[in-house]
Amino acid sequence: MSEADSELRRLLDNAAFPRSRAYEPRWVLDNLMGPNVLWLAEALSHVLELKPGMRVLDLGCGRALSSIFLAREFGVQMWAADLWIKPTENWHRVIEAGVADRVFPVHAEAHQLPFAAGFFDAIVSLDAYHYFGTDDWYIGYITRFVAPGGRLGIVVPGLAGSWEAASNALKAHFRNWELWTFHGPAWWRGRWQRSGLVEVEHADLVPDGWRHWVQSDRASGYDQQDSAWVAALEADAGRTLGFTRVVGKVLPIAVAPHAGLP
Repeated sequence: MSEADSELRRLLDNAAFPRSRAYEPRWVLDNLMGPNVLWLAEALSHVLELKPGMRVLDLGCGRALSSIFLAREFGVQMWAADLWIKPTENWHRVIEAGVADRVFPVHAEAHQLPFAAGFFDAIVSLDAYHYFGTDDWYIGYITRFVAPGGRLGIVVPGLAGSWEAASNALKAHFRNWELWTFHGPAWWRGRWQRSGLVEVEHADLVPDGWRHWVQSDRASGYDQQDSAWVAALEADAGRTLGFTRVVGKVLPIAVAPHAGLP
């Protein structure tokens, strides 16, 4: 192993996520599209029960790392859906990872999903749901694809405290419109619960989420591209930003027959 790879392994070694430690660091790094998605997937698995054979949609899967991880670690069947990454590219990664019998890449936009109502036992979304799920209408759409009693689970960038109290250094790294997609556990709980379609079973901040964010960005070399961002996140020390984790049980009314679904 080269000195560079040894250093990368050290940087991506996180005791909080023992399952993720087994994955080749270079493979992980080369396929990341943001904070370490294996850590986010493992953090979600701590509060979302996944059983072998379950049908699970990974919504906004990027390069399908999370789908591969969940299929390998929990024996679930994963539909890896993304708008920006071509299914053929993800299929090659799936084959190389040895899970071609359990991970099925799909090209899909979050508002035009090509699935039957009630098809999935669970839907997960990692570092993606905040791009489309803050719309109050969306919970009524996405829950249609989950079987009664199934689960919807997300991990997204979230607020640990008031954004108004954040440092100017942190605020400088976001456009105004992007800021308002980051919400804390209470915000997400309220939006889902009031729909009457979901019973929220868990809503919190991932423990030490901001530390994991900093570690991931340092490992990926992001700090070399924009050291000010990592420094600001580290200085904030979780007072403002972290990762919100939410799991909801889909109630039977959510998957009643709906017009417009195939």
